[in-house]
Amino acid sequence: MEEEYAGLLISRFPPRRADALEFSLQTRVLLLEDVNQVGLDIAFGAMPFEERAIKRSTDYSFAPGVTLTTCSAEDLIIYKAFADRDRDWSDVQGILYRQKGKLNINLIYKELKPLVELKEEPEILIKLKKITAS
Repeated sequence: MEEEYAGLLISRFPPRRADALEFSLQTRVLLLEDVNQVGLDIAFGAMPFEERAIKRSTDYSFAPGVTLTTCSAEDLIIYKAFADRDRDWSDVQGILYRQKGKLNINLIYKELKPLVELKEEPEILIKLKKITAS
């Protein structure tokens, strides 16, 4: 089913990599671009966390008649921290700055902890604690 959806999306949005379909089937993330060359990361959810993230998502209106369902700021932090790339940590800092006082930090740790344990990279939680403490 993911292959069918990925193929449909690739037919409407330019992929950000030549092997976008194969990459999405391996990683469950499809990397596309919109008409303004903004990166779109589409995750094919399968884990309980992803199901909860979908339930927490909201619609965001970009322009009249153009609405996109987006994840919560908390879930975006979880995704970015889990990816554990330098640019993602920079994004986490930006989200924390922009959403100061509005985030459910306990939810972030509650959802991230089992993912980090599954990935066997506990240092991710340590990095996040340093960032949220400052």
